[in-house]
Amino acid sequence: MAKCEPTPSPTFSIIIAAYNDWAPLQGCLHSLGQQRNPPAFEVIVVDDGSAEPAPESVRKWSENYPIVIDRQPHTGVSAARNHGLRLAHGPIFVFVDADSRLHTDCLAILAEATRQFPDRNCFQLHLVGNSSTLVGRTEELRLATIQDHMLQPDGAIRYLNTAGFAIRRPDVDVAAGLFNPSARRGEDTLLMVTLMQRGELPLFVKNSIVEHAVSLSLLQYLRKAIRSAYLEAGTYKMIAAKGVNIRVSHGERIEMLSAMWRTSRKPTIGRVAWFVLLARQALPRLVSLGYRLASPD
Repeated sequence: MAKCEPTPSPTFSIIIAAYNDWAPLQGCLHSLGQQRNPPAFEVIVVDDGSAEPAPESVRKWSENYPIVIDRQPHTGVSAARNHGLRLAHGPIFVFVDADSRLHTDCLAILAEATRQFPDRNCFQLHLVGNSSTLVGRTEELRLATIQDHMLQPDGAIRYLNTAGFAIRRPDVDVAAGLFNPSARRGEDTLLMVTLMQRGELPLFVKNSIVEHAVSLSLLQYLRKAIRSAYLEAGTYKMIAAKGVNIRVSHGERIEMLSAMWRTSRKPTIGRVAWFVLLARQALPRLVSLGYRLASPD
């Protein structure tokens, strides 16, 4: 595949926050190097105080495309992404995670969507799981159901996930930052609420596909879900203070579980993934309930 030639005027500034993520980041950077007919892009990697600085194997990607690696003290993913904004040059910011893998036409299709819909300011890429592992199949089931359920009739989506999200520069106060550093987790959901209050939601770009390649064991996956629920509780309090209700109803939850059960019949996913996802959904809710009961407010 053709390499992207260095350019001072990239169309996309791809921002990746990394924290001890050098191994999965290699896969992400490799997927960027494999893009087919992409627009000009630059990559901004913000090292959020990892135990070790970026290895030479990461820095060598500068041979394939413009890449900046900047290190900051560990202040969290929101602050790292905001820092990346201030280093970026492109008119469109694209956020991906270190464990994201962009399909070969991802950037070309996203670029076409930004041209086709000039009135749209933000874009949610289509996230999929890696079906080669049980955790990956569980993620595929979760992501497919959420995206199907949250898709709106006008093509927008009531969902925002920074494993694959783009926004135009004029819609961002670069100096102030896009993400709230007080949100330790769920910062993308908090951003979605801000967009909803402005009267805009991301356009869903179905064919611009990003694989969220979670490299965790089953036990690590469930532990992360519990920890995330604990950290997200504070973010949901901030969302509630804005007067916006984004939680799905019990009826919607049952409907989504039913849809997941039907989807799990596919041989590429399987019923076991449904039961793992059920556990993943139930454990955080128990933690969230405990947080609310223990909160003095």
